[in-house]
Amino acid sequence: MRDAIARTIITLPEELRRSLTWDQGVEMAQHSRLKIDTGIQVYFCDPRSPWQRGTNENTNGLLRQYFPKGTDLSIYSADDISAVAAALNGRPRKALGWKTPAEALDELLSPVKRN
Repeated sequence: MRDAIARTIITLPEELRRSLTWDQGVEMAQHSRLKIDTGIQVYFCDPRSPWQRGTNENTNGLLRQYFPKGTDLSIYSADDISAVAAALNGRPRKALGWKTPAEALDELLSPVKRN
């Protein structure tokens, strides 16, 4: 998990690589090494506190449409996973004023300030 996160996170713009907030799961057992490898501070949500990770909970629900809970993701190719990510990032969200996550991110990272 650490290797996959490190490989992916370094492809993000620097503005998006300041910190990572994670649930209390065993998949982040190597969080200290991830911090060393990427320079990213890792924070953990408190146990049984879903309000601390609202976007995560919503995204998990959306992902369950493609991968039921307990699915072994290792049977899917990187292209399969990327296709799901593209589908979700192209889906308008009420919380973003009905923009897609991709549109909101592009706007946020655009060097041109919008009014």
